[in-house]
Amino acid sequence: MNVLASALPGSLIQQWDRLFFSDRALLWVLVPLYLLWIFGGWILPRLRTARRTTGKSRDAAVRFSSIRNLKRLKPSRSLFLRRLVEALRLVTVALLLLAMVRPQTGRTQTTVRTEGIDIILVLDTSGSMQGLDLDADKAIEQRRNRLEVAKAVVETFIAKRDNDQIGLVVFGNQAFTQCPLTLDHGIVSTFLDRVDIGIAGDGTAIGDALGTAVKRLKDSAAKSKVAILLTDGRNNAGMLSPKKAAEVAAAFGIKVYTIGAGSREPAPFLMDSVFGQRIVYQNVEIDEEALTAVAQATNGAYFRAEDASALDQIYDQIDALEKTEITTSSYMEYNERFRWFLIPALGLLLLEVFLLGTRFRKLP
Repeated sequence: MNVLASALPGSLIQQWDRLFFSDRALLWVLVPLYLLWIFGGWILPRLRTARRTTGKSRDAAVRFSSIRNLKRLKPSRSLFLRRLVEALRLVTVALLLLAMVRPQTGRTQTTVRTEGIDIILVLDTSGSMQGLDLDADKAIEQRRNRLEVAKAVVETFIAKRDNDQIGLVVFGNQAFTQCPLTLDHGIVSTFLDRVDIGIAGDGTAIGDALGTAVKRLKDSAAKSKVAILLTDGRNNAGMLSPKKAAEVAAAFGIKVYTIGAGSREPAPFLMDSVFGQRIVYQNVEIDEEALTAVAQATNGAYFRAEDASALDQIYDQIDALEKTEITTSSYMEYNERFRWFLIPALGLLLLEVFLLGTRFRKLP
């Protein structure tokens, strides 16, 4: 769960317990010693015994003319159980070593206060967004149109705004909400993928688009309310003028950033003709004066993106300008838990002494 994004705006308290070892650096010394003890005290003696039984050792031994009858004897169950009891010593020592590195549990209480920003992304989907001028560094057949470039940049912008509610408005002849404000950025990205040229008609209703964004933001309780409008043309459709929409946005304390996307030279468009597809160059008609006026009326800013790199930098600038305030305070409480390992170790040690002194006692 994303702790910071689960409740905006407001405060969140998270607590959890965890087990850790305070002096875990000692493990670098104790573990090798423990392994050496196992090898020297358990493995090596058994290797020597195995060598004697296979006749590979020259150590003195009692000789028998034949051990055929001895081989017929089944191993003693008591001998197996006695070795099992002796093996408890391995577990006992391991538990004592864990107790020595000071196991502790800690409860962490984290209080996070966020003052999120509500952002509506407004995208132009009119026919002129088919222009291939933002990928000018690539061959014509490899270029993306303006909308494809914008969608890629917006996708990156969304991924950076973990703590903010984001919505999406698209516009052409008309404007509509493609995705309402939400903290589920996966949903926003899904709806962004479905945006295509002509989805809202072929015109450019900038005023209506901004009005739709204001409608979504006006009742928000967020600290800051922002609309980021991207277009490549001028207002030629809709009922609401950009100037009037900007006044309404300013009245509700909504800041508007406007972006004009397109080169200053005639832009290439891929057109269908009776002879197949061909490239046609058309002038870019961005109403920079109107977009600048909208931004200034709402204390925002206007940007011009002439290529994909510039567009990416513009969204980075807006991301830097609109930062979410996050305040975090943590409280840690630790408890010693060496008894969890020491008491079982002592219990196993006493059990081993008792069993080896009674039921599994070795006679001289």
